[in-house]
Amino acid sequence: MTMRAPSRGFTLLEVLVALVIVGTALSAGLRAVGSLTANSSNLRASMMATWSAENRLVQIRIGREFPEVGRRSFPCPQGDLNLMCEEEVFTSPNPLLRRIEVSVFDVDNPGRRIVKLVQLVLRPSPI
Repeated sequence: MTMRAPSRGFTLLEVLVALVIVGTALSAGLRAVGSLTANSSNLRASMMATWSAENRLVQIRIGREFPEVGRRSFPCPQGDLNLMCEEEVFTSPNPLLRRIEVSVFDVDNPGRRIVKLVQLVLRPSPI
């Protein structure tokens, strides 16, 4: 009787277990990358919406405007994003001030406000 030398290498079961472990790790990595991509897109939209709202508020300051009380909407696209700005002007307890709120919405999803900025504007003094 001849004795066989112990076999070297991995069994099929060991290889399959290793493949399951590697597959699980790779799928978790892909899920993390997908989540980062979605967050990046949301951050970009938020930044662009903030720029749109700031643009309108700067226009008011530079133009020394004292807007009428009320609400108005206007398109305010940034890059490839179709955005809609909504400006609301309120009176304040001080008659020399107006409160201006600029909200920015995505045209494709008008129920979702991306950003809202608020500013007080002083009535320009007559020159």
